[in-house]
Amino acid sequence: MAARLCENGSGQYHCTHTSLPLEISYMLVLIMLGKVFLDFFMLQIKPKPMKVSFMGYFCISVALLDFTLLLSICFIFCFEDFALWGVRFTGYHICLFTQITSLTYGILPYPVYLVAALDYFTTVPQTSQSPKRGRKLLYVFAVAVIWISGFFCTLEVPAVSEELEMQNSISPSQCPVSGSLQSYWVSCAMVLLLATALLARWKEVTTMLLSARLLSLSSQRVLMFPYVPDNKTPCFKWQLLSRLLLCFLGTWAPFVVLQVVVLLLGVQIPAYVEMNVPWLYFINSFLLAAAYWCRCRDVELAEEGWSTDPFVSWKFCFMPFNNESTEPADKPGTVIVVC
Repeated sequence: MAARLCENGSGQYHCTHTSLPLEISYMLVLIMLGKVFLDFFMLQIKPKPMKVSFMGYFCISVALLDFTLLLSICFIFCFEDFALWGVRFTGYHICLFTQITSLTYGILPYPVYLVAALDYFTTVPQTSQSPKRGRKLLYVFAVAVIWISGFFCTLEVPAVSEELEMQNSISPSQCPVSGSLQSYWVSCAMVLLLATALLARWKEVTTMLLSARLLSLSSQRVLMFPYVPDNKTPCFKWQLLSRLLLCFLGTWAPFVVLQVVVLLLGVQIPAYVEMNVPWLYFINSFLLAAAYWCRCRDVELAEEGWSTDPFVSWKFCFMPFNNESTEPADKPGTVIVVC
């Protein structure tokens, strides 16, 4: 977008030739307002307190960044043309801030999901242990490094900054924002893995679903799975996969269906919209299920733990039930699940 330097009594500030149409500004403000409301709504309505984890801190950081962006664009929208710290802000900056945020969100999925996966893979065995202060500080440091690196890449890496300039040169009055290629491939991988797991365990999943009962246990609504030892399969891992699938899809089936529809229709969702707290909780449950399945032999069954996921009670996937009662078959406080 064309720009020129303007003189002021106190120095120089930046101004632009092109201003953003009012309806585009309205739309961006309304989108961010809806997203911020959804972010904080999900943070508040989660059923139970969430155990400290990297993904938990990152969800809070996304909500705070969205709120900061909303305040910034609302301030610019209300005052429209003003100078601050030697920089002249106009309606154009509403689009610019949104584009920078969108490009930053677009390059974060891989590092965020990788760090979260490594975190869960190393911590899921200690379901009853609270993270130490050092680990909490490490989470805060990791979140800060990821955000700083993301904004640095957006503003300094030539390929990314050239994409921003290209967007503005092609359609300077429409405020084009790009989708995230990383999120697209993550969605493809998740749908493919879920479909493969369902096809592999379809018969057992169907049988288990037909025989499962919805019960109230410890003031929670849970599915009671029939526990029938299989002498032909000495490992519990494959039966556990069926339970994990049922718990995951029972909670997040609408998100899975939405993913499939978006992929089939080829809809491009702007990255600043796609990276939101509900979506991160969805990814959080998927990563936890994968970690529990990979490390099932090391998982400890304890009542005081299992709060890493605020929406899915994974402990009931590991807990064997009697068909005659709603009490766990193995009553002692801690049970090691052996594969």
